[in-house]
Amino acid sequence: MMNEVMLWYAAVFLSCASVLPAAGASPARCLPAGIELSDAVSPRLTVEGKLMELQARCEQGRLVDVDGKEIRFYRLTGCWGNPPADYRERLDRQRTELEGLKARYTVIEMTCGGDRDMRRIN
Repeated sequence: MMNEVMLWYAAVFLSCASVLPAAGASPARCLPAGIELSDAVSPRLTVEGKLMELQARCEQGRLVDVDGKEIRFYRLTGCWGNPPADYRERLDRQRTELEGLKARYTVIEMTCGGDRDMRRIN
């Protein structure tokens, strides 16, 4: 009798487990295309580490922080050895875009250098 009860609880648990991950699911399930947990946010911080800092979770198909604010990723530009002629315009455009995004979202700014040590760029 005891074994039957334990088997019943195990069956109920396993059938429910496949339905549960919608709210508070792993943030990896909601990462946008082209973003991986191992991608660098800065030379010493990965996307995974930043999401842990923000206590991020996947909620209704959206990546959100601890306050429920949606998280967006932004790949920074500006790591030029020899900057293009219009570099100031590009950086101004980037600044404007970031200001607009930060008004609505928690923005993770991803370094343009990836996982490279920025002190070594010539």
